[in-house]
Amino acid sequence: MAAAPAAGCPYAHAHPAAAPPPASATSGAATSGAATSGSATSGDAPGEDAAARGAGQPARRPTGHVTGPLAHHADEADRPADAPQGPAAPRTVAPRTGAVDAGAPFTDPGQAADFIRQFHHEQPAVGDPAGRLRAVLDEIDATGTYEHTPAELAYGAKLAWRNAARCIGRLYWRSLAVRDLRHLASADDIAAECFEHLRLAGNGGRIRPVVSVFAPDRPGRPAARILNQQLVRYAGHPGADGAWIGDPAGAQPAARARDLGWKCGEERFEVLPLLVQERPGERPEWYELPDDSTLEVELVHPDHDWFAELGLRWYAVPAISDMTLEIGGVRYPTAPFNGWYMGTEIGARNLADADRYDMLATVAERLGLDTSSDRTLWRDRALVELNVAVLHSFQEAGVTMADHHTESERFLKHVAREKRLGRPTPADWSWIVPPVSGGLTPVYHRYYDPVDPSLRPAFVAREPW
Repeated sequence: MAAAPAAGCPYAHAHPAAAPPPASATSGAATSGAATSGSATSGDAPGEDAAARGAGQPARRPTGHVTGPLAHHADEADRPADAPQGPAAPRTVAPRTGAVDAGAPFTDPGQAADFIRQFHHEQPAVGDPAGRLRAVLDEIDATGTYEHTPAELAYGAKLAWRNAARCIGRLYWRSLAVRDLRHLASADDIAAECFEHLRLAGNGGRIRPVVSVFAPDRPGRPAARILNQQLVRYAGHPGADGAWIGDPAGAQPAARARDLGWKCGEERFEVLPLLVQERPGERPEWYELPDDSTLEVELVHPDHDWFAELGLRWYAVPAISDMTLEIGGVRYPTAPFNGWYMGTEIGARNLADADRYDMLATVAERLGLDTSSDRTLWRDRALVELNVAVLHSFQEAGVTMADHHTESERFLKHVAREKRLGRPTPADWSWIVPPVSGGLTPVYHRYYDPVDPSLRPAFVAREPW
């Protein structure tokens, strides 16, 4: 939704064959309408046909990846699709650019009205939207913005996941647990709740999809920002001999953390501290992640004992933290969210990409492959074994992870369900198709509804201060 989220995604975000049990109440009150993840044995989603549980979701990666709402690719499908019908069909609007007309309200009343109508349309038990719509528009007239009810916040966050065009795991959008932490704005409080987010999402290995929503931007009062791309990520820096140590994708945040006083070691998989900035121009605060908040899996191979000697590992919760959650014109710049990993995000991108850990040549050498020519397909063979090790290791550790074949089938189930409900499913083909054996998956051989970058609610690129 990282790592694309993302990633990785960071964009991480797929789902295992067996999903986690219902999540218990989380701190910060999971609000009304905020479903928790549960078991996803059938892949059906709650409230639509049956009950799907589990989670995976958008995550964004600096390099193109299989899931993630923000990467830009040219290979988008542009097949037209019918828009949703009825008064609640969401209106798309041009993204905010930062400049606003002198007399314009901070929050666009048109976007607010569209969301309130959609919320009431898709949640008929809430009743007629007329009264709430009047109250919201009056509040915008008086203050420049408005406050979502807990139920609106929870449903809006789920819709943002449903609208994520680069996420293959959207079948589970209703299972997202929403933590309403809008009353918290200090760096200390944000850091503490981010660590709690990781504990709740990690859930002993049965990963839960969670979003923690902190204070929104308000007129004249921009909210705090998390500066990390993900809550958990590995540091990277060049060693004394010029060789790279750690993850090149973590170089910039590592350098910034060092400037703030963090002492970086020489480990290849050293978790970065969390950086939180309360106000524009202020010095960010940094926080070491507690050991009990960071679940990691050591990688081994089912058939090759030597694989353990490579010393590879990866963290279990891909929580994207550098995107803004935008709902009905209200912007929440600090809203870290996670699903769970699809194996290829780690095995085919984070550990394999030349500008990440670049492990293919090492694995090929240990396998005894002929690397003298591309025609021997040594990269392909090493890539498959690397992905075998990732899937095997997470399964043996009891940590939720999906494979790309299963998740591809589940995505098409989501597309079919949305079609039955009269809704399009915008999808970026270049992110939906897995980076391994794409042509063997059913998501490869078809077109999708066109991507609309102005569709809201959404997780969007965060604007500068």
